[in-house]
This record gives sequence, C-alpha cells and structure tokens, in this order.
Amino acid sequence: MDFIENLKLRASKSKKRIVLPEGAEERNIKAADQVLGEGFADIILIGDESEIKANAQKWNLQNITKATIVDPKNNAKKQAYIDLLVKLREKKGMTPEQATKLVENDPLYLGCLMIKAGDADGEVSGAIHATGDVLRPALQLIKTKPGISTVSGAFLMFNEKKEYGENGLMVFADCAVTPNPTAQQLGEIAVATGTTARVLGGYEPRIAMLSFSTKGSAKNEMVDKVVEATEIAKKLAPDMQIDGELQADAALVPSVGELKAPGSKIAGHANVLVFPTLEVGNIAYKLVQRLAGSEALGPVLQGIACPVNDLSRGCSVSDIVKMIAITANQAIGE
Repeated sequence: MDFIENLKLRASKSKKRIVLPEGAEERNIKAADQVLGEGFADIILIGDESEIKANAQKWNLQNITKATIVDPKNNAKKQAYIDLLVKLREKKGMTPEQATKLVENDPLYLGCLMIKAGDADGEVSGAIHATGDVLRPALQLIKTKPGISTVSGAFLMFNEKKEYGENGLMVFADCAVTPNPTAQQLGEIAVATGTTARVLGGYEPRIAMLSFSTKGSAKNEMVDKVVEATEIAKKLAPDMQIDGELQADAALVPSVGELKAPGSKIAGHANVLVFPTLEVGNIAYKLVQRLAGSEALGPVLQGIACPVNDLSRGCSVSDIVKMIAITANQAIGE
C-alpha cells in the first residue's frame, strides 16, 4: 500500500522510539526486525534479554541487535520507573511494593512508564493482551490529551471509488472504544478524528456528524445529541470544517447534499465520518469493508496524550509493522 510506504518515508525522517511491551513474542520480534531493517523507527523491546536474543537467533533475525532491550527485572532505570509509578498513583493508594510488582511483571505498565518518563515516544501492543489491559495503564499513566476526555478508535478506509472522501480515503470513528458517547464525548471524538485525518491522511478534514436525520428532518433525542455534539466540536476546534446532523448520503453524495443541506460546505464532500454510537460505527466500517471491498486499516486509538495503539490478537507481522508506522507518525504529529 502506497499509503503505508508514505508513512514509513515520513517516519524515517524523524525516527521515533516505539516500545513493544510484548518484546519476546514471535510476531512482535519479527516485526521489530523488519522495522529496524527498513530504518523508519527505533524499537524498544521489553522482555528477558537472553530470551529475545535466543529467539532472534532461532528465527535468523539480523537486525535485533539494533533494538534497545529493556529487561523489566534488571535495567538501570528500574527504580526510577517504580518511583514514577508511585508518584503518579499515590492518591489511588499505590505502594512501592505494588509498583515494583507492576514494573517487574506487567510490561504494559512499564511501556507506558517509559513514555511518561520521556524514554519512548509511542507504544504498540495487544498481540497477546486484551484491549482493556492495553488501555488501562495508558489511561492511568499517560492520560488523555488536553481538552479531550474520551479515547476512541478510528479506521482508515480505502475505497477504489476515488470520488468519495479524499481520493478514496476516508476516516471513520468511533468504531472501537466508546459504546454510547455523550454529546461532549462525541464532539471530542470528532476533533480527535479530524486530527487523525490531518496527521495520517495528510489532508484537511471535512467532518460529517452522522445521524438518521439531516438538518432537522427528524425529531428525536438521538438527533439532538448529534446536533449538540456538532456545536461542541466546532467550539473545540474552530479551525476544522464540521457540520451535522447529516445522513450518510447527504454527507457523501454532492447532489443529495445540495438538496438536503443547501449551503453546507461539508454535505456531499465529507472525508471524515463520525458515527453517533459505537455499534453504528462498527457495523458501518465492516459493511463497507465486506460489501464495498474497502480496505480497513485500524483501529487507530485517538485521544491519548501520547500514541498507544492496540493490536488484534490475531494480527500478523505485517499488521504490527503497519501499526508501528502509524504510531510513529502520530508521535511526529503530537
């Protein structure tokens, strides 16, 4: 995919430090070897150094020598990470003993502590951990971006029909994280998704806040939420083009947009679609993927102060490489 190659090229000009907490796992270490060979990011592997090196030798991986390996139980900054964790969570009752256990035994906490301490720029994990386990330390330690309280998941959708979106590329959200966002949360999701379009897509977002109503054609509390979210999003990001509420056809088809929402700069020309609930977004991206043959890349997590991305436990080496490229670009765009 040319899109991914462009992300790699951009990342190679500003090599970011991406930590892989599942450092000894086969897909992760093979992805790390590929990334280090291509040279578009610096890789930090968390795990037992002897195990990682033995696996690299077993799989004939030549580039792992370029990686930084951090052994949770034996590294020069271990005590500093323990102290940082106690400081960050002391109001929640975190003790030095509990912090030591987490630093030594939970690489997801250690990865986020490394980011918080300024020793890494982003994280990719989830090949052998559940999404909740990936998100928990990120939200506790790194937290959300200023002005954003909600984490969401966006999909980059690539369609052969170039008349839609930005030359066939659209960003859908939220498709992965927040089941039923409030109006405030939905507005924040819209702004975060616009930022994703800018940072990863490389284009100015035209954001459509979707509903089953266009400009008051239906009356319902669900419509009211989208209308309120649209106004919130506009206030949060006055530099972004945002409009709603819009039906999907009014957002995408110029003739329909002109008919249903005359005068709107977004209607008929949207390249970012924000869905009112998670179930709608998740169903929509999968239908577009399966029925329209679009390629779906993601989910890309949005809203966290520094990029942390979650993998499917069924991911491939190629999936991890792509997500490292995405995470590196998010770190550049921070």
